[in-house]
Amino acid sequence: MIDPIDFNAFSVNHSGDYLPGSAPAQIQRVSIDSRNLQNGTSTLFVALEGTRRSGWHFAADAYRQQVRNFILPAAAHSPELQTSLSGSNLLFCQDPLHALQDLAQMNRHAFKGTVVGITGSNGKTIVKEWLAQVLSENYRVWKSPKSYNSQLGVPLSVLGMESSHQVALLEAGISQPGEMKRLEAIIQPRLGIFTTIGTAHDENFENLEQKIAEKCVLFADCRFVIYRKDVEKISGYLEQHFPPEVRISWSEKPGADYMLTVKPDGKKGSRLLLLGNDLSTYTFTTTFRDPASLENIRHVIVSGLVLGMSAQSVQRGLDLLHAVDMRLTAKQGINRCRILDDSYNNDLAGLEIALEFMNQQGKPAGKKVLILSEMLQEGKQSVVHERIARMITHYGIDRFVGVGKNFDSHKGIFPEQRAFYPDTDTLLERLSELNLQEDLILVKGARAFHFERVVRALEAQVHDTVLEINLNCLRHNFDHYRAQLKPGTKVMVMVKAFAYGSGSAEIAHHLQQIGADYLSVAYPDEGVYLRERGVELPIMVMNSAARHLDLLLRYRLEPVVYDLQTLRELADTATENLSIHLELDTGMRRLGMEEMDLEATVTLLQQHPHIQMAGLFSHLAAADEAAHEAFSRQQLALFDRWSRFLMQRLGCRPLRHVLNSAGIIRFPEYALDMVRLGIGLFGVEINGMEQEKLQPAVSLKTVVSQVRKLKKGETIGYGRRGRMHADGEIATLAIGYADGYDRRFGNGQAYVLIKGNKARTIGTICMDMCMVDVTGMDVREGDAVMLFGEDPSLQQLAECIGTIPYELLTGIGRRVKRLYVLD
Repeated sequence: MIDPIDFNAFSVNHSGDYLPGSAPAQIQRVSIDSRNLQNGTSTLFVALEGTRRSGWHFAADAYRQQVRNFILPAAAHSPELQTSLSGSNLLFCQDPLHALQDLAQMNRHAFKGTVVGITGSNGKTIVKEWLAQVLSENYRVWKSPKSYNSQLGVPLSVLGMESSHQVALLEAGISQPGEMKRLEAIIQPRLGIFTTIGTAHDENFENLEQKIAEKCVLFADCRFVIYRKDVEKISGYLEQHFPPEVRISWSEKPGADYMLTVKPDGKKGSRLLLLGNDLSTYTFTTTFRDPASLENIRHVIVSGLVLGMSAQSVQRGLDLLHAVDMRLTAKQGINRCRILDDSYNNDLAGLEIALEFMNQQGKPAGKKVLILSEMLQEGKQSVVHERIARMITHYGIDRFVGVGKNFDSHKGIFPEQRAFYPDTDTLLERLSELNLQEDLILVKGARAFHFERVVRALEAQVHDTVLEINLNCLRHNFDHYRAQLKPGTKVMVMVKAFAYGSGSAEIAHHLQQIGADYLSVAYPDEGVYLRERGVELPIMVMNSAARHLDLLLRYRLEPVVYDLQTLRELADTATENLSIHLELDTGMRRLGMEEMDLEATVTLLQQHPHIQMAGLFSHLAAADEAAHEAFSRQQLALFDRWSRFLMQRLGCRPLRHVLNSAGIIRFPEYALDMVRLGIGLFGVEINGMEQEKLQPAVSLKTVVSQVRKLKKGETIGYGRRGRMHADGEIATLAIGYADGYDRRFGNGQAYVLIKGNKARTIGTICMDMCMVDVTGMDVREGDAVMLFGEDPSLQQLAECIGTIPYELLTGIGRRVKRLYVLD
């Protein structure tokens, strides 16, 4: 909720066609999604252009929820739309996104606090989050939610700033030249922070120098800019284009405004020795040892000092910092519960984002439960609690668990099913009293409450190995493939085999949210599982028979029919309408009708009109191989001819689909009515033609169980197949072939990544563990290990043992936790 803005005053001064209505024009909330509206009477709905449908198509839905203030595209202007939004204040403009940005700029002008703008290739979000924790020792801080740093995310962030905030921390990210100028006009920072420069989006810039120059546009009117002097490209540009009184540098060496030298502090972490340009000294301490975290912390220290904090206050803030995952994650919980873990921080904006994500998960068998700590930095507690209570009502929370000493004094405004605990220890002692069964539980708490302990107590499995599925990357990949298609072409996503091992229900819910049109599973029980968990999209079943008819009809599943016998059995057994997908064998030689079956198929379908052909498809045998392009085109031509014959004879127009992930890239002209997206969703471009445009959406991670020193000649593992060729160290990892880490990866055939170092396997892969050579790497027990993800990639790992990414993904054991993250 923002300080009231007069929409009339904004609109009359904005380019566009403003049609004032009779409704009040005071707005305190901005929404771009009609599904997540609260208190519609004070909400402005901004209808942005979508990849599939324009936002104005949902204006009527917002109107039904009492919204009466709208920003709409000029192209949507019509008497019919005006009538449907009767009494509303309507601003029609060429670009609603620019109007939203202008509105944010208006809110920025009204803000009297200090605005900090943060940019860089990496570290923006962690510096922002950590700086917010440190500054909260002295100030009331607003920070942009999650990674809201884009042309859309920045204005939404700025519109969250209120007059009661003293400092606002805002990220700014760009992917091409010219974007930062617009963001700078919205943010108008007085203090700038340049974190790092890297290779992200290099393809859109002429060179590194141009990218640095574009990022520095953010600092055009900054009073101070903080940067690391050791990074020559950044410091060189700033020293050439910004005056000395604006630049504030830090370095490990003399010559910067702040010299911050790192010294190891044994098992405790690190000491950071500060020497200021006024010769003042101070020793900061932190539990972190890795270079990236220590660089981020030094940006935080300098920023805190520049903003007027004492070194002692900064240190108190540093004591609260933890390497907690800053992403919303979904996990399996005890008693068949599902846990949404957002335990690293707590504020009203973040709570709303988490509750929206919770709503996307579908209705649980049990209750929707919110476990929430107090928001100590959000202002007057009675006002904060009222806003929390409104969100609880709006998002349909069945049960509220509040942790903190102030909740109980306002308990009357919370739901009837509520429980309050003064602190986290008391909650953990009495957790069994909540009797959580098949519930969907959102856990969200401020750092001081250590809610990660609550999450650990609620998690179902304690295995340290996890398969992490990044939902943001899934969406990026989905959008990339959809962008290859003509408007109106549908996308079916394959979620068979437990969604390639990643967890079908969770993935299906996310696909439903981001705009998939169809799902496909292998067997009826997979479709039943999805229906029972609230998935509503049409579902095609690849393998079924007449004996499954009751399930198919009851759960609205659409079977694939690949032979005349199955078609006859379904036609004779079904007593009500049944939608089917007819499979044609154009060259795969696996399943499907052949040309000789087409006439009989027509006769059967004409005789049984209750069997309705929803889809007509075929499989390409080698869509990913250029050597077989002629054969693929022969298949495509056969499918086109046979499908036209069937449609003409039957007088119907089913959805025709023939392209898989590889085919979408190689043969986009044959997308027809629908395509089938499989492995590409997870970031694997099997052709290798557009791999750099996808993001790895799945990663397999574990931890180091033990590190031990060995002498030259000592042997490791079963059969003594591993041997030390010199004195060194090995690490034992908590993953084995029972978890899906193939035995063929042993004896140096594959490597893992630990602290950025490649460690090759040594010895044979065991059932529950494996060993890697970590000689000279400073590896410790508990260190994180990447088995596949960005490096090594899933494709690289598959190539190590001569297999395909599909086999590795589907082979991940069920005992491995699936962790769903939303950045």
